[in-house]
Amino acid sequence: MKLRPIAALALLLTWSPARAADLLDPTPRTAVITAFAPEIVPLAAALTGKHSYKVSGTEFITGTLEGKPVVLFQSGVSMVNAAMNAQRVLDRFRVSRIVFSGIAGGVDPNLDVGDVVVPDQWGEYLESVMAREDAPGHYASTYRDPIVGANFGMIFPKVVEVTGPGGTLEQRTWFPADPALIALARQVAPKVALKRCAAADRCLEKPPKVVVGGNGVSGQSFVDNAAFRTWAFATFHARVLDMETAAVGQVAYANGVPFVGFRSLSDLAGGDPGRNQANVFFQLASENSAAMVRAFVAALP
Repeated sequence: MKLRPIAALALLLTWSPARAADLLDPTPRTAVITAFAPEIVPLAAALTGKHSYKVSGTEFITGTLEGKPVVLFQSGVSMVNAAMNAQRVLDRFRVSRIVFSGIAGGVDPNLDVGDVVVPDQWGEYLESVMAREDAPGHYASTYRDPIVGANFGMIFPKVVEVTGPGGTLEQRTWFPADPALIALARQVAPKVALKRCAAADRCLEKPPKVVVGGNGVSGQSFVDNAAFRTWAFATFHARVLDMETAAVGQVAYANGVPFVGFRSLSDLAGGDPGRNQANVFFQLASENSAAMVRAFVAALP
């Protein structure tokens, strides 16, 4: 059926992307993101003046954290959930900056469970080519995009194609944290007290510390493999590995919004001395990341 011009115009006007009038809250806020419930609990407990909004099933909570206006929410675990809800918060709230708080696996052998890492930049280690085996145990990539570093068996990491804030298509390996936010994290870090014990009989061997700088990587897989951990450290010089932060960093970069990620180690991504320790220390790690984020938010202008 062919629409008359007036009817077609009316149909067009019923659909439009989010506009300023579609903002759920006009106050400029810091978006504080966690992936799942244990990470958000210590932050939500410190939030005052709460007001809840639902957007397509995701709850966004506005309020005041350490005297600063924030919007706090769970992105959901993994890259697609993180990217989707990071874009939602930018579309529906007036976001000044993005802060991610959560747990991760340690990749750098100089780090231990409980440490909090604040990388300078984030990459996507599973943005890759799954190459053909052209001889027993030998793989080669013929894919057109540039390959980044050494392969891990059939996995050849490659660049990410993204439309940058200027509207041009770019090929990137890294999505940067905001230098000013990194500098502030470096100032705050020495003042933050981190937990050492998950219970009376479950304490870390060393007091945890905050490490600012270096690289973080993210992908869709939970990593508990010593060989893969060694490869990720050698190939990306990564300190930490998680399932969301680089996706949020990409969204922040594309939108031109300042971003920083805080991750506390719940395990060593396969480098643990025995079994993976995430089930023992994920709550402690969540609280250590939250403690650093609260001190960071308190120091914001």
